[in-house]
Amino acid sequence: MFTTIGFIGCGNMGGAMARAFRLACPTAELFFANRSPEKAETLAQSLVGQVCDNATAAGCSLVVLGVKPQLMADVLADLRPVLAARRDRFVLLTMAAGLTTGRVREMAGVDCPVARIMPNTPAAIGAGVIQLCHEGLTEVELAELAELLSGAGLVDLIDEDLIDAACAVSGCGPAFAYMFLDALAQGGEGCGLSRDKALLYAAKMLEGAAKLAAQSDLTPEQLKQAVCSPGGATIEGVHALENADFAATVQSAVKASYKRTLELK
Repeated sequence: MFTTIGFIGCGNMGGAMARAFRLACPTAELFFANRSPEKAETLAQSLVGQVCDNATAAGCSLVVLGVKPQLMADVLADLRPVLAARRDRFVLLTMAAGLTTGRVREMAGVDCPVARIMPNTPAAIGAGVIQLCHEGLTEVELAELAELLSGAGLVDLIDEDLIDAACAVSGCGPAFAYMFLDALAQGGEGCGLSRDKALLYAAKMLEGAAKLAAQSDLTPEQLKQAVCSPGGATIEGVHALENADFAATVQSAVKASYKRTLELK
């Protein structure tokens, strides 16, 4: 079905999706359009694709809209005549936070299937989380799209009314994780470790802890308790985090991101 894939916007997420799509479908024709041609040219060279303008990308069987929410209306307004003139079946795929599939279809001015994904930055190395919802895709199209996305990481079908909450956790979450990672490394430096070693230890620890949490039947609380010994070193650090309202602060960060996502609609 998706023999031609056009990318309108070749930023970090657009590029990550393009690499995943090429990995999953080596025979697809990829077209890249971007405000700064250099990014499109780089992707075209590395992924064996073609640089084009927005109108050409909008003629593909799958049109990937890697456009910021605040720019989406203007980009789609320019493409309305191109999309309206099409008589073949095509799918629009949006990554814009806060814009529903219905709103994107309304901006495009056409009654076509629309899929929406919320990928996160680890998708660039195939370790991402990608929530997927849609309006109007057939089962075959949905399965093919999920297969294309699978090269970027975990793909999870979700109701659209939950995708904004999901974005606040897995989409914004990497920034929170990097803050924690940096704080851990700085703590290690304060105890005498070099910056390089402290950062390496913290990053690998987080990677391992995340894998264990994903694969274990234990809850995060139970996993935490398994590390803590009464009167030991870990419990002292846990008490310091609890006294600083660590959990409430993280929850506030997620809720603040969720609130902002709703404001973008």
